[in-house]
Amino acid sequence: MNIHEYQAKELLKRNGVAVPDGHIAWTPDEAVKAAEKLPGPVFVVKSQIHAGGRGAGRFADDANGKGGVRVVKSLEDVRTAADAMIGHTLITKQTGPAGRVVRRVYIEAGCDIARELYLSLLVDRSTGRIVVVASTEGGMDIEHVAAEHPEKIQRVAIDPATGLSAFYARRLADGLGLTGATAASLGKLLKALYQTFVDLDCSVIEINPLVVTGSGDVIALDAKIAFDDNALFRHEALEKLRDEAEEDPKELEAARYNLNYVALDGNIGCMVNGAGLAMATMDIIKLYGMAPANFLDVGGGATKERVTAAFKIILSDPNVEGILVNIFGGIMRCDVIAEGVVAAAREVQLSVPLVVRLEGTNVELGREIMAKSNMPIIAAHNLADAAAKIVAAVKDAA
Repeated sequence: MNIHEYQAKELLKRNGVAVPDGHIAWTPDEAVKAAEKLPGPVFVVKSQIHAGGRGAGRFADDANGKGGVRVVKSLEDVRTAADAMIGHTLITKQTGPAGRVVRRVYIEAGCDIARELYLSLLVDRSTGRIVVVASTEGGMDIEHVAAEHPEKIQRVAIDPATGLSAFYARRLADGLGLTGATAASLGKLLKALYQTFVDLDCSVIEINPLVVTGSGDVIALDAKIAFDDNALFRHEALEKLRDEAEEDPKELEAARYNLNYVALDGNIGCMVNGAGLAMATMDIIKLYGMAPANFLDVGGGATKERVTAAFKIILSDPNVEGILVNIFGGIMRCDVIAEGVVAAAREVQLSVPLVVRLEGTNVELGREIMAKSNMPIIAAHNLADAAAKIVAAVKDAA
């Protein structure tokens, strides 16, 4: 689960991380009132959407091409910038051409920036540890830095038995060229970030840029936090920070039925039980010349209602030209799945080719149910057969 920058900064500030003062605003009038609470004379007006690259982005209806982060020097300019952002569509490299509507802005105090650095914490699944990634190239895309200047990125894996000790902080400060009081400021910030990461079950905390001020302090000028969805049951307060307007409606609908769904950009809708089988299904669709439109795992306890919901979610994607159902009946019997598929196909009035591959408990009974359904369901006997048939069916229907 992602949250907005202003929400991330509120959490970080509460946990001892230094951040600039700022206030959220939903209207231009509120933006001015927010700026009046800050010392000035420099203010920063920041669009709040769940996407990076806001400063380099552009608004769809702005001929001047100004971005979603603007530095201004008067209250009137705050109002003008807020009015140009709120209710308008911001397009960045992460939103895609459709962009995101800005519904609120964050008004922040200006900052005396001496240096810009990069800092993030994430989970390295290969080592099972939290890793701190740091770079002297702040304010830039870390992917670009990694590709062009890998020597400027340092990675430090934290031993969970000791936590983020002073040794790690000194090592990172040295790599960033920080000394004295500034290095000590970084150590304090790192300790607070690490504790926040652990306490809140984060998956990513990214500070870009992390800045060194003219007085030598280290503060988080920007902040992105993502949480592990599987741990949200432990954090009811975090669940309240969710902004559903920033999430894919299909993924929200899937969550209501406990379906694991991720939208992709292909044309073959997939419904599978089991994450590993879903990945294999997507791979073989690519192998046979087309691309998956989604990842959708219905789990081991699929019911008629969940299968029907899955079909509706898949078909709500206008790019879907065919559906491949790939089910291994272990916990869930194939005949139950077949009944659910037939009922769902009838209810949604299926208009695209449907290929179903069943294997496992009661597989013959499941195939018999589909064969007698009088529905245009194409049966497949193995994964390769299923991929070949759905690709051929889509091509024939084109």
